[in-house]
Amino acid sequence: MDNVNILIIEDTPEESDALSNVLLANNYNIVGVARSLKEALTMFYNAKVDIAIVDVFLDGTPDGITFAETINIVPDARRPFVFLTSSTDRQIFERAKLTQPFSYLIKPFNELEILYAIEMAVEKFYGQTDVFLSEEEDTVISTEYLFIKKGKALKKVFLSDIIYIEVEEKYCNIITEKEKFVILISLTKILELLDNSDFCRTHRNYIVNIEKITEIIPGDNLILLSGNHKATLSDTYKNIIKKVRTLK
Repeated sequence: MDNVNILIIEDTPEESDALSNVLLANNYNIVGVARSLKEALTMFYNAKVDIAIVDVFLDGTPDGITFAETINIVPDARRPFVFLTSSTDRQIFERAKLTQPFSYLIKPFNELEILYAIEMAVEKFYGQTDVFLSEEEDTVISTEYLFIKKGKALKKVFLSDIIYIEVEEKYCNIITEKEKFVILISLTKILELLDNSDFCRTHRNYIVNIEKITEIIPGDNLILLSGNHKATLSDTYKNIIKKVRTLK
């Protein structure tokens, strides 16, 4: 489980430091600060980047746009990015627009604008086809992880880290190896979007990660999970046993 990983591409130390302070204060993880196009591409391809914040001009040339054009060429390498610039040149804006940034912000940056831009970029990019939003619009699901809003930031939660999910009135408690998240969404909706080869319903109030099961006790209607967690197994869902490889 990680915070969202952000690559900063900014050649002015004072501005990159100010941006870093805002992001760190809001629980984002900075994987690197690049000062040039070469550094930006090297960091991008060698780190786990979820989103990039890109200064349009690096050392006086629009290399930030070149960076965006480069990462857009390879579909599997694409990531969302936000432009941040002091330039008001219309031609530069038109060229930047062709790279399809998620935001184009003018310096000096506003803290809330940056945070909102990151949140919108993550929601739009990673939730393109498999997105669901809770009633409070605080959750995005992708194929490998969830982005759950906590305070002003988004927390990345890998699906493989989830031990079980429990419904409590209108809320769902997502229990992971290290943390608990509470979101306003129905258990049924989550189950529709999770891979049923990895997650299985065991009770009207429980979904468990099959890989986290350590023991099944049908006679006691009980499932033991990693981390000393337990889930209820109702008669209706005892076919979960068929999904677990057993020796007879």
